[in-house]
Amino acid sequence: MVSTTSIPASKTHPDFAELSIAAVCGLALVLTALFIFAAPLSGQLAGARDFVVYWATGQQLVHHANPYDRDAMTRIERAAGLPAVYGVGFMRNPPWGLPLALPLGLIGVRVGTFLWSLLLLACLIVSVRMLWLVHGRPENYLHWLGLSFAPALVCLISGQTALFALLGLVLFLRLHRTNPFLAGASLWFCALKPHLFLPFGVVLLAWVIVSRSYRLLLGAAAAMATSCAVVYCIDPTAWLDYSEMMRTSGIQKEFIPCLGIVLRLWLRPQATWLQYVPVTLGCVWALGYFWRRRRTWDWMKDGSPLMLVSIFLAPYCWLFDQALAVPALLQGAYVTRSRVLVAVLAFASIFMEAESACGVKLPSGFYLWTAPAWLAWYLVASATSDKSGARLLLAQEAVANDAG
Repeated sequence: MVSTTSIPASKTHPDFAELSIAAVCGLALVLTALFIFAAPLSGQLAGARDFVVYWATGQQLVHHANPYDRDAMTRIERAAGLPAVYGVGFMRNPPWGLPLALPLGLIGVRVGTFLWSLLLLACLIVSVRMLWLVHGRPENYLHWLGLSFAPALVCLISGQTALFALLGLVLFLRLHRTNPFLAGASLWFCALKPHLFLPFGVVLLAWVIVSRSYRLLLGAAAAMATSCAVVYCIDPTAWLDYSEMMRTSGIQKEFIPCLGIVLRLWLRPQATWLQYVPVTLGCVWALGYFWRRRRTWDWMKDGSPLMLVSIFLAPYCWLFDQALAVPALLQGAYVTRSRVLVAVLAFASIFMEAESACGVKLPSGFYLWTAPAWLAWYLVASATSDKSGARLLLAQEAVANDAG
């Protein structure tokens, strides 16, 4: 067994720049946490719009009613304090995610908001903590970049499920070598947002076949089968109702700041298939990218740009969904020798957080830059890696082999 204390990771002590970045990032996290926990006490639930939708879904489920019933959902959401300006909301995650909302039907909306926010915050903290362990427990404060990453904090404020998907991704990265069955089961959380993992998922299937990691596939199948069985027990018509909701909800008319949507609106707004062209090409690229590296594939190093491409090319991707970039960006921050790059990432997040905190309403199109920016930042950070970054990659491999 290899002791994590003897891993040859970089042991340089934090400098003033790192301490300053950590202080600012920590302040951003604390202020966000105070906001999300104080909002329910003041009755301001509009910011947690997505949570209210999940809570209303849970209310329907515990009463064995249709969670995609427009009239019922409108009535429950308005009674919970969600303004009419938002329209009616539905839980758009695939029906296998309904068990996640079921317990919310047993508690009030304010208590539920508090507990849900606490759970999401725990997902973020645990995810960043595991990434810090995977990277060999580096003696610096760069992990604060993950804790204060703007899309992750936006996800906390809105009560979105992307942080569950982040936890599933990090669990997979942590466990895929030592406990493939549990690593596969953890992908259930990623399946809450399947559209964000398309190139990643294609490579995952190819990797399972090449490496013969069929226990991972078994774990994923077991988790999915269990959740689908639970869904059938609580709502036998969930899939039919979900299909009808997606067909009539009007999501095609929404502007979502991502490449696929912009391409469709620019070329032919009625042709929904156009928004899947970038991600289809991305899947083809991903297979070639994997095949050239199949003998030395490393999910932490090689999977980082793959995940960022998956986010960039996703057919639907809101700002909070980009919380899934945290593992890749921390990977880049740990290997780069440029403190300027680290500062750029920190202050990009802080700028976005300040804009949100000040109530500045920017056009949705403003956020078109974010997904490609994270990818570009990672590529530059990887290109400026140093010898300590190379030692870090060895540390990751040693920790992965020793985990569990």
